[in-house]
Amino acid sequence: MSLMPILFSSLCTGLGALPILLIKDISHKGKDVLLAYTAGIMVAASAYGLIPSAIKLSNLAVLVIGILVGTFVLTLLESVIPHVDLDNSRHSSKHARVVLLFLIAMSLHNLPEGLSVGISNVSSSQDLGPLVAFAIGLQNVPDGFLVALFLVTQNISRFKAILFAALTGMIELCAGLIGMFLGGSFEYIIPYGLAFAAGSMLYVVYKELIPESHGDGNERASTLAFIMGFLSMVVLTELFR
Repeated sequence: MSLMPILFSSLCTGLGALPILLIKDISHKGKDVLLAYTAGIMVAASAYGLIPSAIKLSNLAVLVIGILVGTFVLTLLESVIPHVDLDNSRHSSKHARVVLLFLIAMSLHNLPEGLSVGISNVSSSQDLGPLVAFAIGLQNVPDGFLVALFLVTQNISRFKAILFAALTGMIELCAGLIGMFLGGSFEYIIPYGLAFAAGSMLYVVYKELIPESHGDGNERASTLAFIMGFLSMVVLTELFR
């Protein structure tokens, strides 16, 4: 059992925020393309990594239950925790509140991701932990960039934007440690945790990333970016398997 996979996936969020130091401006089309690329990575991580692993360790019933519970929990969290989506956040007149709510929104799906990394890290399958950590860490890179990009557009300094993006990754680190503790005592919940993360990620993709990337006439470019993100995740997973 090692902390390295958990640390890797968590630190990738802060790592993804670093390019904001080099980028002065980005068009709305560029943002849509990046969102779609992120969506492709997340779908591939779910369909190519988390879901097959959950089935391998359990059965179809466990997979269905885990995905439905993940979807339900994220729906419940979005209902009870005040937050703003990417598209609506720029219309608020309360600057500090907008920034805080956006960070809450972007942190929601880090919880099940961290749990899945922690739980898979104590699995009896030796290669499962690094594989899940790599898949989730890879999609955390554009996540971090998006957080930093939004904060910069809200007149937050670039260095503070990177810091806040890294802090959202620390939420995943805490969840990963909890998952590692639970997984060691209750290894049978590992496939549920993997399916739970898959359902949560698919929820985020369909509810937020795809609608936002297709809302301003950039559907064709976003669709191509989605496919490239999906293929990138599959190829990189195979190369580092």
